[in-house]
Amino acid sequence: MTVAAPSMSVVVPTYQRHDLLERCLVALLAQDYPADRYEIIVADDGPSEATRDLVARFAAQRPTGPDLVYVPVVGTQGPAAARNRGWERARADIIAFTDDDTVPAPLWLTEGEKVMAGGPAAAMGRIEMPLPPNPTDFELDSSGLTRAEFATANCFVRKSALQEIGGFDERFTMAWREDSDLQFMLLSRGHTIVNAPAALVVHPVRSAPRGVSVSQQKKVCFDALLHKKHPALFRERIRRGPPWSYIVIVLSLLALVIALAIDNAALGWVALTVWAVLTLRFFALRIRHTSRDPGHVIEMLVTSILIPPLSIFWGMVGALRFRTALV
Repeated sequence: MTVAAPSMSVVVPTYQRHDLLERCLVALLAQDYPADRYEIIVADDGPSEATRDLVARFAAQRPTGPDLVYVPVVGTQGPAAARNRGWERARADIIAFTDDDTVPAPLWLTEGEKVMAGGPAAAMGRIEMPLPPNPTDFELDSSGLTRAEFATANCFVRKSALQEIGGFDERFTMAWREDSDLQFMLLSRGHTIVNAPAALVVHPVRSAPRGVSVSQQKKVCFDALLHKKHPALFRERIRRGPPWSYIVIVLSLLALVIALAIDNAALGWVALTVWAVLTLRFFALRIRHTSRDPGHVIEMLVTSILIPPLSIFWGMVGALRFRTALV
């Protein structure tokens, strides 16, 4: 007996976040969509028995529900590679991508299918990220995902289009710019991407340790790869030019070091003034709409000092790694 292929394949990349994955699976199994018309594929980036057992437990509890498939990803390669292993295993023509820390609304698949029925290659759903009244800088920055043009936390892509462009570029080994690269690849091939505002995914903000913005700067190196592949679209939709404020801050620091080395007080005071003014301006912009908790304010001051040089450093690493210009 031939089993009919599902209409939708949900791909969820995951990495050692069992509590979040469990919450996501609960929401996916509660979809107001025929159970025999979709499958759920969990792509485990860095396979673990705990994740395999979690998927098996859900499958056993819902024998008449959608198929739950566990796909181990050999080696920890990042969400781009995990999503590739997921959609390659999928049986449906429409791939619904989300993340393990989201909560898809009950009508997510139904509304996504309605929009995809119009024939586009891809669709971007709506992402909501509830914030507390006085968010931290990390929370406020994370909420930018709700304004993204295209994000793999909530999108639908035809498998045929993924096959045509070769899927996600696995050189994006962190969760950064791999979704923009997919968007730009589709656009450069003339494919249509539409919005699906009724296809809702809620993305609660995760807790993060203090100073997380410092470690996140290493993601900047992937800006170089995205710019190298899509220079015009990068300038049009990501950043219109180099980060001049960061560059001037770093140059003023270098000038200060040189001034101290050659005992030039005038140069030193100019360099220190420029650095202090631009750094305090950066701090003020970051703190403007965020929490005034004393610990958070101190964190913002310290990280505002560290971020510009680290961002430029990782930008240079990306330029060297991907053999392109500093962007």
